Amino acid sequence: MSFKVCFIGAGSLGFTRKLVRDLLIVPEFRDMEIAFNDINADYLEKARAVIQRDIDHNGLNIKIFSSTDRREALKGAKYIFNCVRIGGLDVARSDIEIPLRYGITQCYGDTLAAGGIIYAQRGIIAMLDFCKDIREVCTPDCLMLNYANPNAMITWAMNEYGKVRTVGLCHGVMYGRWQISQALGIPENELDIICAGINHMTWYIRVNHKGKDMIPEMLEAFEKHPRFSKGEKLRIDMMRRLGYYVTESNCHASEYNAWYRKRPGDFNNWMNCPPDCEIESEDTGAYLLDLYEARDQFEAEYKNLENEPPFEFVPAERGLEHGSYIVEGLETGRLYRGYFNVINHGCISNLPEDAIVEVPGYIDANGINIPRVGDLPDGCAAACLSNITVQRMAVKAAVTGDDKLLRQAMMFDPLTGAMLTPPEIWQMVDEMLVEQKEWLPQYQKAIAEAEYRLANEPRITPKKCVAVPIEHPATLDDYKAYREKTRAKKAEEERKKAEEAKNSTGLDELLNQTGFKDHSQQSE
Repeated sequence: MSFKVCFIGAGSLGFTRKLVRDLLIVPEFRDMEIAFNDINADYLEKARAVIQRDIDHNGLNIKIFSSTDRREALKGAKYIFNCVRIGGLDVARSDIEIPLRYGITQCYGDTLAAGGIIYAQRGIIAMLDFCKDIREVCTPDCLMLNYANPNAMITWAMNEYGKVRTVGLCHGVMYGRWQISQALGIPENELDIICAGINHMTWYIRVNHKGKDMIPEMLEAFEKHPRFSKGEKLRIDMMRRLGYYVTESNCHASEYNAWYRKRPGDFNNWMNCPPDCEIESEDTGAYLLDLYEARDQFEAEYKNLENEPPFEFVPAERGLEHGSYIVEGLETGRLYRGYFNVINHGCISNLPEDAIVEVPGYIDANGINIPRVGDLPDGCAAACLSNITVQRMAVKAAVTGDDKLLRQAMMFDPLTGAMLTPPEIWQMVDEMLVEQKEWLPQYQKAIAEAEYRLANEPRITPKKCVAVPIEHPATLDDYKAYREKTRAKKAEEERKKAEEAKNSTGLDELLNQTGFKDHSQQSE
C-alpha cells in the first residue's frame, strides 16, 4: 500500500520514533512515504537520522523526507500526526509561573486552568495555519491525528474552524484500565470496560467481569491496594464522591475542578505520597520540569544512540498508541477498537452536540464508527460540562481574538474561579498576553491595551501562593531546587537504609559462624 504520512513536530524524537516503528510493523505499510516537519532544524535532522537508521536496519526501501517547510512536508499526505508544542518549553514556563504569582498551582497547565487556556490561544491560532496548508496541499480525504494539547480544544478548533477532519488521541484510558485490573486482581483481557467523557476527564462507567458489574467493588479495591491507596488518594476521593474512577492522575485531575487546590494543607494531603508507595510526590510545574530534564537528557545522550541497537520492526515491539492502529484499520479493513476524541454528535446524550468527547470507537475500511454511549452519570456529566463551557469560550476567543471572551473563559474555569476575583483574573490575563505576545498575533490590540494598563494603572498585589510544599515559591526554578533537594534527601535515606541492612546481615552471618543462638524470642 502506497500512501504518505507526515509528522508535524517530528523533532520530538522519542514519540515520533515509536509511532514510525508502530506503523512500519504493519506488513502492508512497507512501501509508504514518510515526511517529517519541525521548526527546529537540528532536532529534525537528529530525529531523521535515528529513525532512518531503524528503517535501513529492517531492510525497508523507505527514505524519510524532512523539511522545515511545512507545506513541502505536507504535500500529498493522507495522514498527519500532529505532535507539536507551540511556543516550546520556555514559553510554557509562563503558563505555570504567572498563575503561580496569583496563588494558582498547576502541575501540567496543558489542558484547562489558566495555563491550559492560554496554551490553547497560541496553539489554536497556529493550528488554523496548519489547516490552511492541509486543505490546500494534502489529499482530499486526509485525516489529522492530533496528539497535541490542549487536546480537546485543539481538536475542536481544527474540526469546526479549520475544516480539517481531526481525531484527538490520548493514552490515559489505557493506563487507568491497567490500574483497575491491578486493583481488582483481574487480568486486563478479562475486563469489559466502557470509558466516556472528555479528554483528561473520562470516566470508567462500565467495568464488567464475566457478566458481573465490578463498579460496586472498585472503591474498596482501590482503598485496600497497597500502592494506589497511597498514590491515588485524590482520584479515590473523586470516586468516593461521584461513584466512578477518572482517567487522569491526581495532579492532572485536580486542575479541572474547584475542590482540591484552594486551601493550605488540604492540597498536600491529597498529593503527598509516602516513600513506600513508589510514586514521587511532586506537583507544581513537575510535568514541565520533566520535559526540561528529557530535553537535557536527549542532548546529552543523542551521541550515544549510534552505539545502541536500532529498533526491530516486529509485532512484539508494537506500542499501544492508537495512531498506527487507526491507519491500519482504515487502510486494510482490520477491525480496531480504541478510544478517540471526536465531535459528540449525540454520542453522549447529556453533553453538548458540538463538544469534543472521548469515547470508544471502531475502525475498519468503512471509516471511524462511534457507537452511542447514552447518558453519563449525572455527577460525571456535571464535571465535564464545567470544562466544556470553558473550552467552547476559549476556542472561540482564540479564533476571533476576543480578549473579553478569553477573560470570561478564565472566570468560569473551575480552578481559576475558585482562587481569584474578577479584577485579579483581568490583571493576570493582561500579564499573560503581554508575556506571550510573540505567539498571540490575534490579540495585538488587546496586548497594546494590556501593556498600557500594566504600566500606568494601579496594580493589584497578588496573594501569596499557598497549599504548596515549599515556602513562598515564585518561579519554576524554586520547584526545580525543591525537587533536587527532595530527591537528594530520598537518596540519602535509601542509602542509610541499605547500609543498615548490609550491617545487619553481616552481624547475623558473624553470629551464625560463632554458633551463637538468639534465645530472646523463645518463651519461658
